[in-house]
Amino acid sequence: MKKYKVNVNGNEYEVEIELVSESEAKSAAAPKAAPAPAAPAASGAGEKVTSPMPGNILDIKVNVGDTVKSGQVLMILEAMKMENEIMAGADGKVTSIGVTKGQSVESGSVLCTIA
Repeated sequence: MKKYKVNVNGNEYEVEIELVSESEAKSAAAPKAAPAPAAPAASGAGEKVTSPMPGNILDIKVNVGDTVKSGQVLMILEAMKMENEIMAGADGKVTSIGVTKGQSVESGSVLCTIA
């Protein structure tokens, strides 16, 4: 490992960098895909609630089987250091939840389904 001093916006940081082989770098850069979330009980039925942006799921406010109203907060998504409320777009029953607390999601990822 090599130690370096880095200056960022007037703040000095000490960092350590480890040289890895090319094969180690490639395996670390390509993590294995997570298994796909379970499909809703009624396949294709219901409104899919998707992530509007990439981020991390901080909290899930509902469970499968819960009845929700339009505008009700379903989960909290942290993106760009902001907490964003993900709300139900329609009244219905939560038929599936495709994420877990602490999980990273991409824009367009299915968070849950409401039928």
